Amino acid sequence: MDVLGIDFTSRPTARKPIVVAQGRLEGVRLGLQRLEAHPSFEAFSQRLEVPGPWVGGFDLPFGLPRALVEALGWPGDWAALMSHYAGLPRDEVRRAFAAFCAARPAGSKFVHRACDGPAGSSPSMKWVNPPVALMMHAGVPLLRAAGLHLPGLQAGDPTRVALEAYPGLLARELIGRRSYKSDDRAKQTPERLIARKDALEALEQGRTRLGLRLRLSHAQRDQLADDPSGDRLDAVLCMVQAAWASRQPDWGLPQPMDPLEGWIVSAPAGG
Repeated sequence: MDVLGIDFTSRPTARKPIVVAQGRLEGVRLGLQRLEAHPSFEAFSQRLEVPGPWVGGFDLPFGLPRALVEALGWPGDWAALMSHYAGLPRDEVRRAFAAFCAARPAGSKFVHRACDGPAGSSPSMKWVNPPVALMMHAGVPLLRAAGLHLPGLQAGDPTRVALEAYPGLLARELIGRRSYKSDDRAKQTPERLIARKDALEALEQGRTRLGLRLRLSHAQRDQLADDPSGDRLDAVLCMVQAAWASRQPDWGLPQPMDPLEGWIVSAPAGG
């Protein structure tokens, strides 16, 4: 099957599109076939309709922390919760989450999902820096409308599978906590370029616990390294995570998994 990695944004434009990396897994080698840029939700939605079989790793949260949902009195069923959440204006989402945080003690304003610790990810209720709550607000309805299969959350077309991915998890395994990207031109430094090149070298040599080796052409390697935003590299990192999951029982998700929160693929269970 084809393997996709998706670097998502809650406000796609021609300058900051949704990036899709498509590859093919043969043995332990994952070849990058192409990179796509989708400048609108309409274009991205059409991409989701492409017939399978394919599996995609999507860089956006698929669920909210159970503690937050219960405190707000929102639906406890994932489908009903996502319908409720998608129906709220963005400003109302911000107000609800800000009020929740304001009522909590300093140092523990946010609550987390079970996967956040093992993945080292931001809480999915965060609405700024990064605005992952708004990415979920925009993205999950597109996945549901396309009829994708979200293991453990939503039954759908079994030939088109969507998994929650997080490129930072794999990036840290490759290059530690070195920064490798920035949308701020002033922060697009030689050090970040070197970090991207080091990450790509490690991916090609298979220096990860996922046991896969990325195969790139010289042109692809340059294209990934020369993107200072890191969006293309992030899409490839998500593709690698999805490729690993395609070979695992239950897509590599822990069993049981909280059916409200979901899980970030390749995050160690109980880690």
